[in-house]
Amino acid sequence: MITYLSYFCIGVGLIFWFWGTFPLVGDRSVLYKLHSLSVADTLGSMSIICGLLLKIPSEWPLLILAILSLAIWNTVLGYVLAYCSSSEDNQQ
Repeated sequence: MITYLSYFCIGVGLIFWFWGTFPLVGDRSVLYKLHSLSVADTLGSMSIICGLLLKIPSEWPLLILAILSLAIWNTVLGYVLAYCSSSEDNQQ
C-alpha cells in the first residue's frame, strides 16, 4: 500500500510540473507566467519528495531538508522578483 501511495505522490508531482508549463504559452504577463510556473514547480517537487519519503524512509532528514529548502527558496525568490518588478515600474 505504501508503494502505491508513493507512486501516487510522484505521479501528482509530475502532473504539477507539466501543469505549470501550460501558462507559459498564454497571453498573460511574464510575472503571471513566472508565478504559475514557480508555484506548480514547488508543489510538484514537494509532492515528489513526499513520495520519495514514503519509499525511502531511512533518508528522512535529507528529504525534510529538501522540502524546507524548496519552500523557503521559492518563497524568497518570488518576493525578490516581485520587488524587482515593482521597483522597475517606479523608475520609469
